[in-house]
Amino acid sequence: MKNIVVLVSAGAEWRAVKQILAGQMLNLRQTPFGETFNLSPLTFNLPSSANLTFLHGGWGKISAAATTQYAIDHLGADLLLNLGTCGGLDGRIETGDILLVEQTIVYDIIEQMGDPQAALDRYSVKLDTSWLEDISLPPDVRRAPMLSADRDILREDVPMLIERFDAVAADWESGAIAWVADRNAIPCLILRGVTDLVSTESGEAYGNVELFRERTKTVMARLLEILPLFLKN
Repeated sequence: MKNIVVLVSAGAEWRAVKQILAGQMLNLRQTPFGETFNLSPLTFNLPSSANLTFLHGGWGKISAAATTQYAIDHLGADLLLNLGTCGGLDGRIETGDILLVEQTIVYDIIEQMGDPQAALDRYSVKLDTSWLEDISLPPDVRRAPMLSADRDILREDVPMLIERFDAVAADWESGAIAWVADRNAIPCLILRGVTDLVSTESGEAYGNVELFRERTKTVMARLLEILPLFLKN
């Protein structure tokens, strides 16, 4: 039996998933970190022998790392998926675009005693997506790196993020999820949709959390719609 665990991080993302899959959730229960439920593998055209579990991972690197390890140790994950949202850099990506993450970079590490680049490299992960090479990606899906930090994108950081990391988007959890999965040698797939854009002048959702919540519903619906494409292998 193949155990597939889908991690969903932020509360708004999890609520959207529960709303979309209402009536299909099996065995809804509580973990030390958040809710979890099973879904019939037939929902996503998986073999009946597959075990498909959704797990609320919580926001931020600490919760993301803990729940990733929980998924491996307690749910026996053979494949980890992370579905969620991210903020995009204005002019480099559009709202609604979906990123198939090929590399994660934790960029909020500040090292002043040793080599700063070595510190960044320590938590950078290149995800193996070679098993998806034969998939024809939908027009709204693009391969890209993802920056992670325990904070929203600072407007004054936008030029640096582009120049230093060639960034297009950032989130709070992908870096931790990818790093823990890599340490456990568990295949990991991260798909994140852009809910809002940030420029040097403004952030669309800053001071407007309702905008984020509404767009999160759209993003999560799209991610669940295309998910079977990435599970057919």
